[in-house]
Amino acid sequence: MADGRDRSAVGRLVAFARRLRLAGLAVPVDSVVAYVRAVEAVGIDRRDRVYWAGRATLVHSQEDVAVYDQVFGSFWWGGPAMPDAPPAPPDPSRPESPGDTPAAPDGEPARQLAPVSYSDVDQLRHKDFAACTPEELEEIAHLLRVRRVRAMQRSRRMHRSRRVRGRHDPRATMRRTMRSGGEVVRLMRREPASRPRRVVLLCDVSGSMEPYARALLRFLHVVVVGQGRVEAFAVGTRLTHLTRQLGWRDPDAALRHASASVVDWSGGTRLGEGIGTFNDRFGMPGMARGAIVVVLSDGLDRGDPARLAAEMARLHRASHRTIWVNPLKASAGYEPLARGMAAALPHVDRFVDGHSAASLDALVCMIGEGEW
Repeated sequence: MADGRDRSAVGRLVAFARRLRLAGLAVPVDSVVAYVRAVEAVGIDRRDRVYWAGRATLVHSQEDVAVYDQVFGSFWWGGPAMPDAPPAPPDPSRPESPGDTPAAPDGEPARQLAPVSYSDVDQLRHKDFAACTPEELEEIAHLLRVRRVRAMQRSRRMHRSRRVRGRHDPRATMRRTMRSGGEVVRLMRREPASRPRRVVLLCDVSGSMEPYARALLRFLHVVVVGQGRVEAFAVGTRLTHLTRQLGWRDPDAALRHASASVVDWSGGTRLGEGIGTFNDRFGMPGMARGAIVVVLSDGLDRGDPARLAAEMARLHRASHRTIWVNPLKASAGYEPLARGMAAALPHVDRFVDGHSAASLDALVCMIGEGEW
C-alpha cells in the first residue's frame, strides 16, 4: 500500500476513535494507537476484522458495546448492520446431553462458562420512550447527561498548522529561519481555524407526541445547558423559545420552567405556522443561517401541508443542514405517508428515528460529524 493510502487509512481510524469520544466512550490515546496497529496487522479490507479489532482495543466495558456498534455501523458503512459475530453461547434453559459437556484432560467434566448477557443499562438505552415507566425515564435522563453536542465549522481566521498541508506562511517561516541562524529548517504553514456551529432544535409538543415529548424535552435540556451556540424551541399551535428556561443547571428546575412556558402542551399541531414564525422572527434574521436545524416531530400535522413545505424549503435554504427526527420511524413497516411528513421530507437532509436513548446518541454523533 502506498504511503498516501497509509496516511489516509490511519486518519480514517483516528476519526472513528474521535467519533466514539463524541458518543460518550472513554477512548485514551494508547487505545487508538493499539487500534491502528491491530488494523494494520489484520487488514482494513474486511469488515469483520476492522470491527473486532476495534472491539478488542477501544471498548473497555460491556455497557459501551451498544454505542460502539451504533457508531461503527454509521461511520464505516452508513447503517447499524453488524458484522458476522462469533457463535452464540449455549441456551442455559436447554437440557444438556452427556455429549454437550466437553471433558477436561484429566477426564473430569470441564466447568461450564455462564453466557454473557447485556446489562439492564444497555437494554434501557434501546427501549422505546413510549414503553418506559417514569422511573426508567429518570434513568435515561441520567444516561443522556453525559452527552455533549459539538458542531464545528471552518472559521475565516487562520492559525498555525502542525501538519504538512496548508497555506505557506512566509512571515512565520522567516522568524523560524532567524532563530536557526539563517537556515531554512522548516516551511511554516497556516490553515483555517475551527469555531462552533450553531445548533437549533425545534421540538413538537403536540398531543400525538405526548409519549415522547417529555423524554425529548430532557434531551433538549442536556443539549442546551452549558453550551453557548444551541437554541431550543417548542412547536405546537404556537412557537415557544425555551433556551433560557432550559439553561438551568438543575434539570428539575429547567423542566419546571420550560413546562410552565409551553401553554400549548399536548394540544394541536401546526408545524407550518410554528416553523414559519421561527423563520420570520429568528431564523431568517440570523439564527438559522449556517446552522444545523433539528426538527423533532412525528409529522402528524393538522395544518396546511403546502404551508409546511414552503416554510421547510425556506429553512433548508438558510441552514447548513436540516435533520428531521421522527420517533415513529423505528416502528416496523413505517412509511412517511402523513401529509405533514410527506410535505416536509423533500426539504430534509437526514431523516432519522428518535424513539430511544441509543437513537439520540446516534443523533449527537451525526450533529458532531461536521461536513456531511
